[in-house]
Amino acid sequence: MPQRASSEARWCMFPSLHDNVSSLLEDDGLHFTFYPIDRDTGCIKSYDTNIMGKFRCNNQTCKATGWGSRKIAITIRRFRNQRYNARVYYQRCKRCKTLSEPEVDDSWSGVEQERRPFSGTSNGPHERSLCEGCKAGHCNDASEVDNLAGRFANYAL
Repeated sequence: MPQRASSEARWCMFPSLHDNVSSLLEDDGLHFTFYPIDRDTGCIKSYDTNIMGKFRCNNQTCKATGWGSRKIAITIRRFRNQRYNARVYYQRCKRCKTLSEPEVDDSWSGVEQERRPFSGTSNGPHERSLCEGCKAGHCNDASEVDNLAGRFANYAL
């Protein structure tokens, strides 16, 4: 279950995915603990990147069924004592502008792995006006998913 900062949050955290992330980081000799407090206080470093995923519009009157995104903004924050957390930013429905939470499953790790082929069609470029990561200044313009294990390694003090 995602963890939200508040009822009006424009992002969420997925602490339930920590075991998967931790396992992949351990393969590279890295050991981090999930830090469940969602605030910038005490953050040593942060890194903005993107993941792929799906969104579903929750507006019952909207005819949009959902959409896939090749660019979901996330911010990974490093804290003392080898702790981290990650904000996963929402997007708005193109049709009705309702704020929608991403569907993230355990296939997401954010850690470099074999790239899955993109089997869909693109509906055009990233729409910054619908992206809460862009509005918050945390949407990375990179076209590739970065090597986050390498980024975590660079976080060593």
